[in-house]
Amino acid sequence: MTQLSQTAAASARERIDELRREIARTYLGRPITVDVMMVALLARGHVLLEGVPGVAKTTLMKAFATALGCTSRRIQFTPDLLPADITGTYVLSPREGTFTLRTGPIFANVVLADEINRAPAKTQSALLEAMQERQVTIEGDRYELPLPFLVLATQNPVDLEGTYPLPEAQIDRFLVRIPMGYPTADEEVRMLKTHGVDAPVVRTLLTPEELRTLQTTAAHVHVDDDLHQYAVGLTGYTRKHAKVALGVSPRGTLALVQAAKAWALVSGRTYTTPDDFRAVAPYVLAHRLVLQGDAEGESRAREAVVEEALAKVSYRARPRAV
Repeated sequence: MTQLSQTAAASARERIDELRREIARTYLGRPITVDVMMVALLARGHVLLEGVPGVAKTTLMKAFATALGCTSRRIQFTPDLLPADITGTYVLSPREGTFTLRTGPIFANVVLADEINRAPAKTQSALLEAMQERQVTIEGDRYELPLPFLVLATQNPVDLEGTYPLPEAQIDRFLVRIPMGYPTADEEVRMLKTHGVDAPVVRTLLTPEELRTLQTTAAHVHVDDDLHQYAVGLTGYTRKHAKVALGVSPRGTLALVQAAKAWALVSGRTYTTPDDFRAVAPYVLAHRLVLQGDAEGESRAREAVVEEALAKVSYRARPRAV
Protein backbone atom coordinates (compact mmCIF):
# COMPACT_ATOMS: atom_id res chain seq x y z
CA MET A 1 0.00 0.00 0.00
CA THR A 2 1.22 3.49 -0.85
CA GLN A 3 2.59 5.39 2.14
CA LEU A 4 0.41 8.36 3.08
CA SER A 5 2.45 11.54 3.51
CA GLN A 6 1.97 13.92 6.41
CA THR A 7 1.44 16.72 3.89
CA ALA A 8 -1.50 14.90 2.31
CA ALA A 9 -2.99 14.16 5.74
CA ALA A 10 -2.66 17.81 6.80
CA SER A 11 -4.28 19.00 3.57
CA ALA A 12 -7.14 16.56 4.05
CA ARG A 13 -7.67 17.67 7.63
CA GLU A 14 -7.86 21.30 6.51
CA ARG A 15 -10.67 20.46 4.08
CA ILE A 16 -12.44 18.37 6.73
CA ASP A 17 -12.27 21.23 9.23
CA GLU A 18 -13.81 23.55 6.65
CA LEU A 19 -16.72 21.15 6.26
CA ARG A 20 -17.15 20.92 10.03
CA ARG A 21 -17.30 24.69 10.41
CA GLU A 22 -19.77 25.12 7.57
CA ILE A 23 -22.16 22.46 8.87
CA ALA A 24 -21.87 23.90 12.41
CA ARG A 25 -23.41 27.15 11.11
CA THR A 26 -26.72 25.31 10.70
CA TYR A 27 -26.50 22.33 13.06
CA LEU A 28 -25.94 23.45 16.64
CA GLY A 29 -25.92 20.08 18.40
CA ARG A 30 -23.06 17.92 19.67
CA PRO A 31 -19.88 18.23 17.57
CA ILE A 32 -19.27 14.47 17.90
CA THR A 33 -22.33 13.86 15.71
CA VAL A 34 -20.78 15.76 12.79
CA ASP A 35 -17.40 14.11 13.41
CA VAL A 36 -18.85 10.59 13.21
CA MET A 37 -20.75 11.51 10.03
CA MET A 38 -17.46 12.75 8.61
CA VAL A 39 -15.88 9.40 9.50
CA ALA A 40 -18.59 7.53 7.59
CA LEU A 41 -18.14 9.83 4.61
CA LEU A 42 -14.37 9.28 4.46
CA ALA A 43 -14.74 5.52 4.96
CA ARG A 44 -17.30 5.25 2.12
CA GLY A 45 -19.95 4.13 4.59
CA HIS A 46 -23.59 4.92 5.28
CA VAL A 47 -25.08 6.75 8.28
CA LEU A 48 -28.13 5.97 10.42
CA LEU A 49 -29.31 8.84 12.65
CA GLU A 50 -31.72 7.74 15.36
CA GLY A 51 -33.84 10.04 17.49
CA VAL A 52 -37.32 11.30 18.20
CA PRO A 53 -38.90 13.72 15.71
CA GLY A 54 -37.81 17.35 15.92
CA VAL A 55 -34.15 17.03 16.97
CA ALA A 56 -32.75 18.32 13.63
CA LYS A 57 -31.91 14.97 12.01
CA THR A 58 -33.16 16.06 8.58
CA THR A 59 -31.66 19.56 8.98
CA LEU A 60 -28.26 18.02 9.66
CA MET A 61 -28.50 15.65 6.70
CA LYS A 62 -29.49 18.40 4.26
CA ALA A 63 -26.67 20.68 5.46
CA PHE A 64 -24.21 17.81 5.10
CA ALA A 65 -25.34 17.01 1.55
CA THR A 66 -25.25 20.66 0.46
CA ALA A 67 -21.72 21.24 1.76
CA LEU A 68 -20.42 18.20 -0.13
CA GLY A 69 -21.38 19.66 -3.51
CA CYS A 70 -22.82 16.35 -4.71
CA THR A 71 -26.16 15.51 -6.26
CA SER A 72 -28.70 14.66 -3.58
CA ARG A 73 -32.22 13.26 -3.51
CA ARG A 74 -34.62 12.86 -0.61
CA ILE A 75 -36.92 9.89 -0.03
CA GLN A 76 -39.71 10.21 2.52
CA PHE A 77 -40.41 6.67 3.67
CA THR A 78 -44.09 5.86 4.26
CA PRO A 79 -46.02 2.58 4.76
CA ASP A 80 -47.29 2.66 1.15
CA LEU A 81 -43.88 3.31 -0.48
CA LEU A 82 -42.96 0.65 -3.07
CA PRO A 83 -39.47 -0.61 -4.00
CA ALA A 84 -39.89 0.80 -7.53
CA ASP A 85 -40.45 4.24 -5.98
CA ILE A 86 -36.83 4.05 -4.80
CA THR A 87 -34.99 2.28 -7.61
CA GLY A 88 -37.11 3.35 -10.60
CA THR A 89 -38.95 1.33 -13.25
CA TYR A 90 -39.43 0.92 -16.98
CA VAL A 91 -42.20 3.04 -18.46
CA LEU A 92 -43.93 2.41 -21.79
CA SER A 93 -43.73 5.20 -24.35
CA PRO A 94 -47.00 4.94 -26.38
CA ARG A 95 -45.62 6.89 -29.33
CA GLU A 96 -42.48 4.78 -29.83
CA GLY A 97 -43.92 1.59 -28.39
CA THR A 98 -40.76 1.02 -26.33
CA PHE A 99 -39.92 0.92 -22.66
CA THR A 100 -37.56 3.49 -21.19
CA LEU A 101 -36.06 3.60 -17.72
CA ARG A 102 -37.38 6.21 -15.34
CA THR A 103 -34.71 6.30 -12.65
CA GLY A 104 -35.66 6.61 -9.01
CA PRO A 105 -34.16 8.87 -6.33
CA ILE A 106 -31.52 6.26 -5.52
CA PHE A 107 -29.52 7.57 -8.51
CA ALA A 108 -27.73 10.35 -6.64
CA ASN A 109 -24.46 10.82 -4.78
CA VAL A 110 -26.20 11.47 -1.46
CA VAL A 111 -29.56 9.84 -0.71
CA LEU A 112 -31.49 11.27 2.23
CA ALA A 113 -33.71 8.45 3.50
CA ASP A 114 -36.06 10.17 5.91
CA GLU A 115 -37.79 8.04 8.59
CA ILE A 116 -36.56 4.85 6.96
CA ASN A 117 -38.32 2.63 9.48
CA ARG A 118 -41.79 3.90 8.55
CA ALA A 119 -41.77 1.58 5.52
CA PRO A 120 -42.15 -2.22 5.72
CA ALA A 121 -39.19 -4.56 5.20
CA LYS A 122 -39.98 -5.21 1.52
CA THR A 123 -39.45 -1.55 0.68
CA GLN A 124 -36.48 -1.10 3.01
CA SER A 125 -34.76 -4.03 1.29
CA ALA A 126 -34.73 -2.08 -1.99
CA LEU A 127 -31.73 -0.24 -0.52
CA LEU A 128 -29.72 -3.38 0.29
CA GLU A 129 -28.05 -3.91 -3.09
CA ALA A 130 -27.46 -0.19 -3.52
CA MET A 131 -25.80 0.20 -0.11
CA GLN A 132 -23.54 -2.83 -0.49
CA GLU A 133 -22.74 -3.00 -4.21
CA ARG A 134 -23.32 0.61 -5.33
CA GLN A 135 -25.66 -0.70 -8.02
CA VAL A 136 -29.33 -1.57 -8.50
CA THR A 137 -31.07 -4.27 -10.50
CA ILE A 138 -34.27 -3.28 -12.31
CA GLU A 139 -36.16 -5.96 -14.25
CA GLY A 140 -32.98 -8.01 -14.47
CA ASP A 141 -30.81 -5.13 -15.73
CA ARG A 142 -27.99 -3.80 -13.54
CA TYR A 143 -27.21 -0.12 -13.28
CA GLU A 144 -24.19 1.42 -11.57
CA LEU A 145 -24.88 4.24 -9.12
CA PRO A 146 -22.91 7.50 -9.26
CA LEU A 147 -19.80 7.65 -7.10
CA PRO A 148 -19.34 8.69 -4.40
CA PHE A 149 -22.56 7.15 -3.05
CA LEU A 150 -23.76 7.75 0.50
CA VAL A 151 -27.04 6.96 2.24
CA LEU A 152 -27.95 9.26 5.13
CA ALA A 153 -30.96 7.72 6.86
CA THR A 154 -33.03 8.84 9.84
CA GLN A 155 -34.91 6.49 12.11
CA ASN A 156 -37.45 7.13 14.82
CA PRO A 157 -37.41 4.94 17.94
CA VAL A 158 -39.16 1.69 17.05
CA ASP A 159 -41.64 1.96 19.89
CA LEU A 160 -43.32 4.93 18.19
CA GLU A 161 -46.57 4.22 16.39
CA GLY A 162 -46.26 3.24 12.73
CA THR A 163 -42.59 2.18 12.74
CA TYR A 164 -40.97 -1.10 11.71
CA PRO A 165 -37.63 -2.48 12.96
CA LEU A 166 -34.95 -2.54 10.26
CA PRO A 167 -33.96 -6.05 9.11
CA GLU A 168 -30.62 -7.19 10.55
CA ALA A 169 -29.14 -7.57 7.06
CA GLN A 170 -29.92 -3.95 6.26
CA ILE A 171 -28.84 -2.37 9.53
CA ASP A 172 -25.50 -4.17 9.14
CA ARG A 173 -24.93 -2.14 5.96
CA PHE A 174 -24.82 1.11 7.91
CA LEU A 175 -21.25 1.87 8.87
CA VAL A 176 -22.34 3.94 11.89
CA ARG A 177 -25.45 4.51 13.93
CA ILE A 178 -25.61 7.86 15.74
CA PRO A 179 -28.17 8.35 18.54
CA MET A 180 -29.45 11.93 18.64
CA GLY A 181 -31.03 13.09 21.87
CA TYR A 182 -32.51 16.40 22.90
CA PRO A 183 -30.15 19.40 22.85
CA THR A 184 -28.89 21.00 26.03
CA ALA A 185 -30.56 24.21 27.21
CA ASP A 186 -27.66 26.32 25.88
CA GLU A 187 -27.78 24.59 22.49
CA GLU A 188 -31.51 25.13 22.24
CA VAL A 189 -31.15 28.83 23.03
CA ARG A 190 -28.46 29.15 20.32
CA MET A 191 -30.80 27.38 17.91
CA LEU A 192 -33.60 29.86 18.64
CA LYS A 193 -31.27 32.80 17.98
CA THR A 194 -29.77 31.31 14.82
CA HIS A 195 -32.96 30.07 13.18
CA GLY A 196 -35.37 32.66 14.57
CA VAL A 197 -35.45 34.87 11.47
CA ASP A 198 -33.51 33.50 8.49
CA ALA A 199 -31.75 30.17 8.81
CA PRO A 200 -28.09 30.20 7.67
CA VAL A 201 -27.51 29.03 4.10
CA VAL A 202 -24.91 26.29 3.82
CA ARG A 203 -22.24 26.85 1.14
CA THR A 204 -20.95 24.18 -1.21
CA LEU A 205 -17.32 23.44 -0.36
CA LEU A 206 -16.41 20.27 -2.25
CA THR A 207 -16.88 18.56 -5.59
CA PRO A 208 -17.44 14.82 -6.13
CA GLU A 209 -13.87 14.55 -7.37
CA GLU A 210 -12.45 16.21 -4.24
CA LEU A 211 -14.57 13.96 -2.07
CA ARG A 212 -13.28 10.85 -3.82
CA THR A 213 -9.72 12.12 -3.24
CA LEU A 214 -10.41 12.49 0.49
CA GLN A 215 -11.84 8.96 0.61
CA THR A 216 -8.76 7.58 -1.13
CA THR A 217 -6.54 9.44 1.35
CA ALA A 218 -8.42 7.88 4.28
CA ALA A 219 -8.03 4.40 2.78
CA HIS A 220 -4.23 4.81 2.83
CA VAL A 221 -3.99 5.56 6.57
CA HIS A 222 -1.65 2.99 8.13
CA VAL A 223 -2.91 0.26 10.49
CA ASP A 224 -0.42 -1.90 12.41
CA ASP A 225 -0.95 -5.67 12.51
CA ASP A 226 -1.38 -5.36 16.28
CA LEU A 227 -4.38 -3.11 15.72
CA HIS A 228 -5.91 -5.60 13.30
CA GLN A 229 -5.65 -8.15 16.11
CA TYR A 230 -7.21 -5.64 18.51
CA ALA A 231 -10.17 -5.10 16.16
CA VAL A 232 -10.72 -8.85 15.84
CA GLY A 233 -10.53 -9.16 19.64
CA LEU A 234 -13.23 -6.53 20.15
CA THR A 235 -15.69 -8.04 17.69
CA GLY A 236 -14.86 -11.58 18.80
CA TYR A 237 -15.76 -10.63 22.37
CA THR A 238 -19.29 -9.70 21.29
CA ARG A 239 -19.81 -13.12 19.69
CA LYS A 240 -19.20 -14.91 23.00
CA HIS A 241 -21.17 -12.57 25.26
CA ALA A 242 -23.96 -14.20 27.30
CA LYS A 243 -26.51 -11.53 26.38
CA VAL A 244 -25.77 -11.60 22.66
CA ALA A 245 -27.56 -13.95 20.27
CA LEU A 246 -25.70 -12.71 17.18
CA GLY A 247 -22.41 -10.87 17.56
CA VAL A 248 -20.60 -8.51 15.23
CA SER A 249 -19.90 -10.10 11.84
CA PRO A 250 -16.59 -9.93 9.91
CA ARG A 251 -18.21 -7.13 7.90
CA GLY A 252 -18.45 -5.25 11.19
CA THR A 253 -14.75 -5.87 11.91
CA LEU A 254 -13.85 -4.43 8.52
CA ALA A 255 -16.13 -1.45 9.18
CA LEU A 256 -14.38 -0.86 12.52
CA VAL A 257 -10.96 -0.71 10.84
CA GLN A 258 -12.22 1.58 8.07
CA ALA A 259 -13.83 3.92 10.59
CA ALA A 260 -10.69 4.02 12.75
CA LYS A 261 -8.61 4.99 9.71
CA ALA A 262 -11.04 7.79 8.91
CA TRP A 263 -11.00 8.99 12.54
CA ALA A 264 -7.20 9.13 12.40
CA LEU A 265 -7.37 11.27 9.25
CA VAL A 266 -9.95 13.57 10.88
CA SER A 267 -7.31 14.01 13.60
CA GLY A 268 -4.65 14.81 10.98
CA ARG A 269 -2.60 11.61 11.38
CA THR A 270 -1.24 9.15 8.82
CA TYR A 271 -1.54 6.18 11.21
CA THR A 272 -4.11 4.70 13.59
CA THR A 273 -3.84 4.21 17.35
CA PRO A 274 -5.89 2.12 19.81
CA ASP A 275 -7.72 5.32 20.81
CA ASP A 276 -9.05 5.65 17.25
CA PHE A 277 -10.67 2.23 17.54
CA ARG A 278 -12.09 3.03 20.97
CA ALA A 279 -13.52 6.32 19.74
CA VAL A 280 -15.51 4.83 16.87
CA ALA A 281 -16.40 1.41 18.32
CA PRO A 282 -19.69 2.46 20.03
CA TYR A 283 -20.99 3.95 16.77
CA VAL A 284 -19.81 1.09 14.54
CA LEU A 285 -20.53 -2.00 16.65
CA ALA A 286 -23.55 -1.47 18.91
CA HIS A 287 -26.26 -1.47 16.23
CA ARG A 288 -24.91 -4.72 14.72
CA LEU A 289 -25.65 -6.76 17.84
CA VAL A 290 -28.73 -8.99 18.14
CA LEU A 291 -29.44 -9.59 21.82
CA GLN A 292 -31.04 -12.51 23.60
CA GLY A 293 -34.76 -12.12 24.17
CA ASP A 294 -34.53 -11.21 27.87
CA ALA A 295 -31.91 -8.50 27.18
CA GLU A 296 -33.55 -7.00 24.10
CA GLY A 297 -35.76 -4.66 26.09
CA GLU A 298 -33.01 -3.26 28.30
CA SER A 299 -32.11 0.36 27.70
CA ARG A 300 -28.63 0.79 26.18
CA ALA A 301 -27.98 -2.96 26.43
CA ARG A 302 -26.08 -3.01 23.12
CA GLU A 303 -23.94 -0.04 24.11
CA ALA A 304 -23.19 -1.75 27.43
CA VAL A 305 -21.85 -4.84 25.61
CA VAL A 306 -19.52 -2.66 23.50
CA GLU A 307 -18.36 -0.75 26.58
CA GLU A 308 -17.63 -4.06 28.28
CA ALA A 309 -15.60 -5.23 25.28
CA LEU A 310 -13.57 -2.02 25.32
CA ALA A 311 -12.90 -2.44 29.04
CA LYS A 312 -11.92 -6.13 28.94
CA VAL A 313 -10.14 -6.53 25.60
CA SER A 314 -6.66 -5.08 25.96
CA TYR A 315 -4.36 -3.89 23.21
CA ARG A 316 -1.05 -5.70 23.18
CA ALA A 317 1.68 -4.25 21.00
CA ARG A 318 4.07 -6.89 19.69
CA PRO A 319 7.77 -6.27 20.23
CA ARG A 320 9.41 -4.94 17.10
CA ALA A 321 12.48 -6.60 15.64
CA VAL A 322 15.64 -4.52 16.06
